[in-house]
Amino acid sequence: MRRREFITLIGGAAVWPLAARAQRVERTRVIGVLEGYSDDDREARARHEAFGQALERLGWSETRNIRIERRYAKGSAQEAQALARELVGLEPDVMFATATILAGALQRESRVIPIVFVGVSDPIGAGFIANLARPGGNMTGLLNFEASIAGKWLGMLKEVAPRLTRTAFIANPKTTPYDYFLRAAEAAAPALGIELEPSPIAGAADIERVIESFARLPDGGLMLPPDVTTTWHRDLVIALAARHRLPAVYSFRYHVAAGGLMSYGPVLLDLFRQAASYIDRILRGASPADLPVQTPIKYDTAVNLKTAKALGIDMPTTLLARADEVIE
Repeated sequence: MRRREFITLIGGAAVWPLAARAQRVERTRVIGVLEGYSDDDREARARHEAFGQALERLGWSETRNIRIERRYAKGSAQEAQALARELVGLEPDVMFATATILAGALQRESRVIPIVFVGVSDPIGAGFIANLARPGGNMTGLLNFEASIAGKWLGMLKEVAPRLTRTAFIANPKTTPYDYFLRAAEAAAPALGIELEPSPIAGAADIERVIESFARLPDGGLMLPPDVTTTWHRDLVIALAARHRLPAVYSFRYHVAAGGLMSYGPVLLDLFRQAASYIDRILRGASPADLPVQTPIKYDTAVNLKTAKALGIDMPTTLLARADEVIE
């Protein structure tokens, strides 16, 4: 054997094990996801798809270098805490929460593991972060609403039902920042000639009782701020609003797609794509304490003309003109 061939052979033998070892030591990262709904919920599936595709574009794949552990609280605060404890026990590299109650459940279980959230409206009031620019702890993420949005929702109700004088504010104080939105709604209501009726609920029976009672008097409407409980029971809310011919405004377009009258809120799938970029940065070494909490770039207005017709509402041309989606 010639000397050059011998050196090449020896050199190759030395390099090959190093390359093989480098490939073997690439560790699979674990992402723990806590979701408020069920695994067969259509909206949950759409969010997972958007989130997963965004991670793929950033170089993370479940077939190669990450494992996503998903848990579904199905609208239950008690279940959320148990599942948060289960996820923390897996010692994930980062956790992802899709609502205020879920982010709180994860925080109670760990102040060390990085947590990225979406679907949170008042992270400072909830004690998740110190401020938006520099969160300062183990949590960061994306806002979905600021409190002032409540005035926009009330204005939409008055626009479609000028005779409206009463609005039920329906949400679960345990699963949404109830007072955060309620204070803003109460501040906006008098200028619109609306009497706001706070209507806290805890589950399906409460939702039915509240709406049935509210509907006994005329000129009423419903406002549904973002809330895991009312979203979990959205079919019930929409059916009751239709039965009692009550105009209602919702936080997200999927309520309108399911038969609700109208909504104004962020493009949720965009938030999940943005959250993937924060997950990526944390997996690559960034600290959540230094990643500013972001606000939505775009809000959508959606209206359902079929529902409006059933309620006897002539949808104002001004609202139709600014709607991003009109369901007929």
